[in-house]
Amino acid sequence: MSLLFTPLTIGTDPASAVTARNRLWVAPMCQYSAKDGLPGEWHHVHLAQFASGGAGLVVAEATAVTAEGRISPDDTGLWNDAQRDAWAPIAAAIRRRGVIPAVQLAHAGRKASTWSPFSGHRGSVPPEQGGWTTLAPSAIAFDGFATPQALDARGIDRVVDAFAAAAVRAVAAGFQVLEVHAAHGYLLHQFLSPLSNRRDDAYGGSLENRARLLLRVCDAVREAAPGVPVIARFSASDWADGGWDVAETATVARWVVERGVALIDVSSGGLVAHQRITTGPGYQVPFAARVREAVSVPVSAVGEISDAAHAEAILAAGEADVIMAGREWLRDPHFALRAADELGDDIGYWPPQYLRARRR
Repeated sequence: MSLLFTPLTIGTDPASAVTARNRLWVAPMCQYSAKDGLPGEWHHVHLAQFASGGAGLVVAEATAVTAEGRISPDDTGLWNDAQRDAWAPIAAAIRRRGVIPAVQLAHAGRKASTWSPFSGHRGSVPPEQGGWTTLAPSAIAFDGFATPQALDARGIDRVVDAFAAAAVRAVAAGFQVLEVHAAHGYLLHQFLSPLSNRRDDAYGGSLENRARLLLRVCDAVREAAPGVPVIARFSASDWADGGWDVAETATVARWVVERGVALIDVSSGGLVAHQRITTGPGYQVPFAARVREAVSVPVSAVGEISDAAHAEAILAAGEADVIMAGREWLRDPHFALRAADELGDDIGYWPPQYLRARRR
């Protein structure tokens, strides 16, 4: 059996740890297809198809913990019970297929209240067209977006409480793993990076201060969902001078692991419009490898990993423990079934309805 199709257990509590049947997972991918934060039929089909396609774990898209934390008006949410109930059949459909359902809890901060990519518009949605005032560590706008309002101490407390409340709803909906989104230029990443955080209080300046909100959120989510594995997603680099970097990521990743986070999900970028990224197959894997050296829990890699041999090579080299893929799952919702064929693995969980397509 290849490493890619070797099971992986995450979580330290034997009563609640979960075991993914393989290490080829579905990364969270925003669909911008919700109304009032409610996932619908599109989300059900979109996510369940990956489970039918052999994934080990499926992470539902960035799901806002407050209404003002949505990237766009068309984002999903978990700030009320109606949204919890709408997610429940989707999580159940994933689990029925032998796959672990997970959800990414998020707050977009200064990158909230923007037009969806399908709207034909770009930038911030004006208030008269349904937009809202955005929140951030400092009143510094993302290029081309509206200037946010800097959070005060009470506002920060409300953010922490919102993550905890969303975690309770997520578990009630049937999600077995919770991901805290501290990447891609959204609120928790904004606090981490000196390019977006110019505060002079307990949440700004030193690395310890800039990481304070993330640490509070991780603590709150774990307390709200005791025993449920929590993973954290980082952007390991801002790809911009003076920004957040992989060394700081490794340090803060170690801190969240000390607080009980069960896996570190490594991506990069998204904080500033002037980032300069050099892409290519596996371009973010070195970041994952660096973080993996610093922590005692599994680490996932992502970024243009689109074939089985490449995924297996990353694991074999010890650069990551899990492969998170996104676009390749969109191109082929049965990516894992295909990868198992390519690697010659007899995985034993092909849907019987699809067995006629299996290569012998």
